[in-house]
Amino acid sequence: MTLPVNGSQRFDIWAPEPESVTLLAAGRKYSMTRRGDGWWTADEAPAEGEVDYGYLVNDEDIPLPDPRSRRQPEGVHSLSRTYDPSAHEWQDADWKGRELQGAVIYELHLGTFTPEGTLDAAAQRLDYLSGLGIDFVELLPVNAFNGTHNWGYDGVLWYAVHEGYGGPAAYQRFVDAAHAAGMGVIQDVVYNHLGPSGNYLPRFGPYLMSGKGNTWGDSVNLDGPDSDQVRAYILQNAAMWLRDYHVDGLRLDAVHALKDERALPILEEFGALAAAVSAETGRPVTMIAESDLNNPRLLYPRELNGYGLTGQWSDDFHHAAHVNLTGETTGYYSDFDSMAALAKVLTGGFFHDGSYSSFRGRRHGRPINSNLVHPSALVVCTQNHDQIGNRAVGDRLSQSLSYGQLALAAVLSLTSPFTPMLFMGEEYGATTPWQFFTSHPEPELGKATAEGRIKEFERMGWDPALVPDPQDPATFTRSKLNWDEAAEGHHARLLELYRSLNALRKSLPDLVAPGFEETVVEFSEEDRWLRLERGAVHVVFNFSSGDCRLNTEAETIRLATEDGVRLESGKLELPRHSAAILT
Repeated sequence: MTLPVNGSQRFDIWAPEPESVTLLAAGRKYSMTRRGDGWWTADEAPAEGEVDYGYLVNDEDIPLPDPRSRRQPEGVHSLSRTYDPSAHEWQDADWKGRELQGAVIYELHLGTFTPEGTLDAAAQRLDYLSGLGIDFVELLPVNAFNGTHNWGYDGVLWYAVHEGYGGPAAYQRFVDAAHAAGMGVIQDVVYNHLGPSGNYLPRFGPYLMSGKGNTWGDSVNLDGPDSDQVRAYILQNAAMWLRDYHVDGLRLDAVHALKDERALPILEEFGALAAAVSAETGRPVTMIAESDLNNPRLLYPRELNGYGLTGQWSDDFHHAAHVNLTGETTGYYSDFDSMAALAKVLTGGFFHDGSYSSFRGRRHGRPINSNLVHPSALVVCTQNHDQIGNRAVGDRLSQSLSYGQLALAAVLSLTSPFTPMLFMGEEYGATTPWQFFTSHPEPELGKATAEGRIKEFERMGWDPALVPDPQDPATFTRSKLNWDEAAEGHHARLLELYRSLNALRKSLPDLVAPGFEETVVEFSEEDRWLRLERGAVHVVFNFSSGDCRLNTEAETIRLATEDGVRLESGKLELPRHSAAILT
């Protein structure tokens, strides 16, 4: 159901649970009439203008915000405010969009990307990202949450842009600026759970399924009674980002946590929505799922009983890269302790493709049909918000690895067959941590969050005493990028390497075009070297702490991470912790 934005119907609300609903708008009460489908309408409500409003349920005195609120100027517990997205005069008519294949994604958190922590401040850094060679900016969730700062995964009002970031008008300005700079915008959205404070949805209707939970609590009602309206609520939200805010794609958080047993899964509906909006606008629409299921059906075409999504995250790549770069093998890293694991991921996409997962205690995943999926459909990284922030102290690779090892990580992700994603600051080896932070105003909720955080690390074997208090404002402040680092020493050297790698991706088609079948990997477990062949491009890695010497048919070094790399008479010499790209 698509609701008009003007006239009395702009305040219509789906609320099958209450016996009565009264609209409070501009300080005046308006009685609402219930229709047979669970929707309520107020015929005399203000038809125009900016209005602060809320809903009095069952004659209670405290108004609740609108589940479809576009603005929450005073926070998620207060009145909603109307916002007309069509009032924005878009400047991106010449923007033709961007395909995922061949692209580089940059993941950032608005609150810590700049000192100001706003959309307008982030827009001032877009020229820097364009110069780095970025094609898509992926924003961590921006929807309204309780408190002043948060990772974004505690959102409770999915249609509202957090006011501290600048609200919906600033969001539209940011997207316009990104398109002007030649970059698409991917918005991270969370449809598998709601935050712990300010979630009033159950007061209106059966948005959640009690007793059918996931990691974060009760699951969203995707297949129970009245789930048609809940699914419409989600799909209309996805359409809002794509249509009203001109974003180029969505990153769907933790789709493995969606409990959905209907014959037409909502993930397939996301695929259909992307196709529909793309047909309307003439621009590509990218749908990327975060999934730990290693189920390639997400990527298969809908006409072949797939979900038709554009891409999905591959944690297996991260784990294999992390182990071979750091030697860390605890927890879910234990299965990836070999060069063979990295080689398998590079040639097949998944490591667990039906193999036994010791972390899960069972077999996991299935192989990817290389005839149906291009490697670029897998979004990969050596660092991201989860893999850094879910460590005990939120430490980045730069806080434990040498420049040579960080350079190896850069070449590995940017020359892999997949779509690389960088986490903000990775490109210059930022030394600021990225820790888990919250700002819950409720003391009891803050205490429970901190205690729960400590328990999460027991299985990974980290010392609970090292875990910073997420409620401490210093935890948030520590996580802000220090941009001065980017111009200093090895930081500047690493930044230039990332720029050069991104430029090579655009100038060497064989780095992005070949499929799974055209990707060849050789390696030595003992000597810890690996050679990746993609068409006429050979990428050679030395993960060991000693020099290595290899035969090669390549003739030209296009890029080397160390001055000591030599190519003479078919022999390639690589110093410790170095890589070279050859043609």
